[in-house]
Amino acid sequence: MRTTLTGLYVGRARVLAGDSRSSGIFKQLADGPLVLTRDGFEGDEQADRRVHGGPEKAVHHFPARNHARLAARFPELAAAFVPGAIGENLSTDAWDEADVCVGDVYALGSARLQLNQPRRPCWKIDARFGLEGIALWVEREGIAGWYYRVLAPGTVRVGDALQLIDRTPDAPSLRVLHELWRAHRPPVVELMRAAALPGIAESWAERLRARARWLQDHAGP
Repeated sequence: MRTTLTGLYVGRARVLAGDSRSSGIFKQLADGPLVLTRDGFEGDEQADRRVHGGPEKAVHHFPARNHARLAARFPELAAAFVPGAIGENLSTDAWDEADVCVGDVYALGSARLQLNQPRRPCWKIDARFGLEGIALWVEREGIAGWYYRVLAPGTVRVGDALQLIDRTPDAPSLRVLHELWRAHRPPVVELMRAAALPGIAESWAERLRARARWLQDHAGP
């Protein structure tokens, strides 16, 4: 499985229009190679490190085809849904949540990345585009993209190949994981199996285990 990096985006945090809070959602296309460290790309910044950035959310990948889905759902903002606009670092024309799995290891430039969790959209998406309901729709559809941790730092540029080099056998795609999470009463065994996936972020593993515990505690007679 291989595709080409069509966009590489970084930016400094700045204040959202009409709001006193700042965000790192504003990114610009990098015009040259960038150094990727275990904390993310040099020159990139997050405003709230409690919920964004750090080694477990070092790189955000949002497929370009998801922008097309957003444009179709919110036609009044269609022109605004372009690569880089949702705060992503990486953009590709190929792949979406149905194609990638938790634990996947990829080569990108001279770096090595591991997909460890889906992104959870927040209020800043609505604030960025000036319309309520976008983040909720993205969450419901399961098209928020995903995060990588950096296994090996390196240098990355637009045009580099993004190449799958390792995948856990029978690992569920992010779309399957989303459907499991959104199910009314998902099978406890499936939640626990997902929580034990090699490479999954501990925060997501605990979220899945907590859901499984709740279902066990509230099982019918």
